[in-house]
Amino acid sequence: MAWRQLSDQQLEALTKLTETARGTEMGDLLRGFWQPVSLARQVEPGKAKPVRVFSEDFTLYRGRGGRPYLVAPRCAHRGSLLHTGWIEGEELRCIYHGWQYAGSGQCVEIPSEDPSICAKVQIASYPVHEYAGLIFAYLGDGQAPEFDLPRKEVFERPDRLLFTREQIWPANWFQQTENSMDAVHVSFVHQMGVVGTFGQAVTRTLPALAYHETDAGIRQIATRSPTNVRVSDWTFPNNNHIVVPGITKEHPWMDTAIWLVAIDDTRTSRFQVYSVPSMGEDGDREIRAHFAKHVDYDPSQHHDELIRDAKYPQEMALELTNAQDYVAVMGQGCFADRAGEKLVGSDAGIQLQRRLFWREMEAMRKGAGRKQWKQLNEKLELQTAVPGAARA
Repeated sequence: MAWRQLSDQQLEALTKLTETARGTEMGDLLRGFWQPVSLARQVEPGKAKPVRVFSEDFTLYRGRGGRPYLVAPRCAHRGSLLHTGWIEGEELRCIYHGWQYAGSGQCVEIPSEDPSICAKVQIASYPVHEYAGLIFAYLGDGQAPEFDLPRKEVFERPDRLLFTREQIWPANWFQQTENSMDAVHVSFVHQMGVVGTFGQAVTRTLPALAYHETDAGIRQIATRSPTNVRVSDWTFPNNNHIVVPGITKEHPWMDTAIWLVAIDDTRTSRFQVYSVPSMGEDGDREIRAHFAKHVDYDPSQHHDELIRDAKYPQEMALELTNAQDYVAVMGQGCFADRAGEKLVGSDAGIQLQRRLFWREMEAMRKGAGRKQWKQLNEKLELQTAVPGAARA
């Protein structure tokens, strides 16, 4: 096989996939969708925190009643950081000179000044929506779309337990979302260090691959045998929904969805939701205790022991699989060298994913109609039964 050298135009197109700041094509495209910006449990009523998304800073706070708000990072007066102030009712007061803002961004009080001045002061604010233990925001221009595309029935059922986590990996977001479209890596990456329940279930068998575009994103089907067919329900632009083995072989498999949200072009927030079938009072108590102990594991905090020493965690469900993916992704460096890559047939999912992004960015650039992505109205079986594994 002869490998072609990429043209300058092709290199530019590849670079556009990684850029997320406002004013870049990808950055503006991503802002046109609801994006998670925080775990709900990371901001309590009456508290504020800074968040950074797509190379842009914001202030996230909850009013005393529990409602979340997202506004500009700094006070309009002298530019002091608003998250360092305090909450009064549903409003946020700046620590520096006491200017107070409603969740709409409207200034409502300037101490010792004529009240008429307030009406002339407005900072940016953004629509927010709390769902499945995450706080989502719409950061684009114009009216926010209906909060529908991110929803999944399995995260809304009363007979399931929900758990969330955020990890911050020091790598560009796009090579991480490409990993979602790479079913072959599972046969190798998850055999490394310790072969956990995931690696045992998937096995080292190489899959037959099939990909097609759906109303919501991409369907990836990896068939290793008639009883080992693995489906990924990838939702445009940065969410993947799969099922994984439970915390032990005796526990039911878990649905998990992960959103890969760029903090900037060199760091990524990985927001993950687990939906676990209830096992009754005693079983649920065991599951909750296990998640409380292990769900906040972040492989980036163990970088050297993973990359240099190949020292992998022993916990199989919430730590090992993530650690193995971390080593593979970080092995590409902060930015994957797409100019030097040599794609083959098993990279069909990655190539389809790139084409969709290029198509949507081109439509946006030309002012043409972009695809109206919508939630799938079909029930998917994301994994066929694997012998010896418990199922819901």
